[in-house]
Amino acid sequence: MSDLSSNPKEWIWFQKYRPRSVSECILPQAIKDTFQEFVDQQRIPNLILCGPKGGGKTSIAVAACEDIGANYLFINASEDSGIDTIRTKIRSFATSYSIVEGRKVIILDEADGLSSNAQDALKSGVEEFSKSCSFIFTCNNYSKIIEPLQSRCSTIMFEIRPEERPVIAKTFWKRACQILDSEGVQYDKGAIAELITNHFPDFRRIINEMQRLTRGGVFDAGGIGAAGVDEQKFNELVAEIKGRKFNNIRRWVATNNNYTSDQIFRKFYDAAQDLLTPKSVPELVMIVAEYSYKSAFVIDKEINTMAAMIEIMLRCEWQE
Repeated sequence: MSDLSSNPKEWIWFQKYRPRSVSECILPQAIKDTFQEFVDQQRIPNLILCGPKGGGKTSIAVAACEDIGANYLFINASEDSGIDTIRTKIRSFATSYSIVEGRKVIILDEADGLSSNAQDALKSGVEEFSKSCSFIFTCNNYSKIIEPLQSRCSTIMFEIRPEERPVIAKTFWKRACQILDSEGVQYDKGAIAELITNHFPDFRRIINEMQRLTRGGVFDAGGIGAAGVDEQKFNELVAEIKGRKFNNIRRWVATNNNYTSDQIFRKFYDAAQDLLTPKSVPELVMIVAEYSYKSAFVIDKEINTMAAMIEIMLRCEWQE
């Protein structure tokens, strides 16, 4: 990253240190190459960017616009979900005079939070302003984007293959250390590696946690452990699994999304010998290993976690 302190007025670290060019983004090389080609051609097509939260979708969309020098409009669809307001903003932006040459770009962040009717209303805007504007829709769940929008856009899936994870994690560790150095924070490099392991690949959460755990110019490594699954909450989940209460398990997974799937799997791994019969311990290890692997590239981590809980429910025997 170039000048890390270039935005001193911004106090939220994730915003302050957001990549300003495609080359600064930490993503699989294939994704970066695709966006670099857009930059080289000075033209961004209609896109749907889909992947887990905090994984760099919005950052690279904005960075590509900055690289090109495009005039762009950013709309957070989860906060500004009124379709009439969104259409008014889009029409005003698309039809206004711009001193910047080239196509305009409209970024609709978290577009999967919009209703089907709202998305349906947007498809006419994609067509109406196709000569002057490109649209970028970001989402966590591709299935929640209606087919008419899917067919009008190219889709880029923000997936990290297992073999790419170590390289990307190490690169982000270096970036995290650069941020702390720039802020004049004292820290232990091993603690930062632990934080990244806990929340990878949610880069936004990692940086936010770094800022939260920094007090008086010192990074509090002791606070990392607080991110683990609460014992009482875990016992509640175990009780629902033992009782084979599918709806209650699903409710627990959905409402406790402050825990990552890796944290939940690790908690089961650590507690296995105390909870399960001896012959079921290896069974659980194989289950959590399989779904930990899958969590690296699935689009919807909640579904993946729920599938793992069902496997544990059906295949494991509990101690009396």
